[in-house]
Amino acid sequence: MKRPLHVAVADSEQFMLDYYRDLLPRLGHEVIVAEGGRHLIELCRAQKPDLVITDVTLADMDGLEATNEINREREVPVILVSKHHDGETQARALQDHVMAYLAKPIKEFDLAAAISLAQARFQDWKALRKEAADLRQALEDRKLVERAKGIVTRRVNVPEAEAFRRLRKLASDQNRRLSEVARDILDSEEIFDKLDRS
Repeated sequence: MKRPLHVAVADSEQFMLDYYRDLLPRLGHEVIVAEGGRHLIELCRAQKPDLVITDVTLADMDGLEATNEINREREVPVILVSKHHDGETQARALQDHVMAYLAKPIKEFDLAAAISLAQARFQDWKALRKEAADLRQALEDRKLVERAKGIVTRRVNVPEAEAFRRLRKLASDQNRRLSEVARDILDSEEIFDKLDRS
């Protein structure tokens, strides 16, 4: 059995809040109820839920604006709910953190499926973002190493392959990442450039 989720809900209609209070525990989840968008932001800040379910239209602010603010501080998956079926509302739901969209009235089966979908999509989304960040970092590291290799080639007067071997050996001897050693070399080169000009 999957672990219970800590679910924050917000809706401008009291009967929907009562519906969530009744239904989510039956689905095996804990529920915290927000009375409006600002309250939802405060609750999420304090209680760090696993999932947010909110109507687009809240009494005091737009539900999407509230979830945008929540996700600026801490990423959490969102299920967006609306009684409107128009294309504009659905287009607005295409935010990074919105993992599912439900049109009212909401049936128990649909909510259970949306929760599972939102959790799975959120994990995939986080994995893709991490992979993209890792690739960007690997590219940056490679650029650093290439620049450091050029400096070593010029300063030590050795071929590129030998410069790279020496960089790797230095990193290994110091038990550090190659990019860290490369950064040190670039920083040192910057100091030498300043000394040359002074």
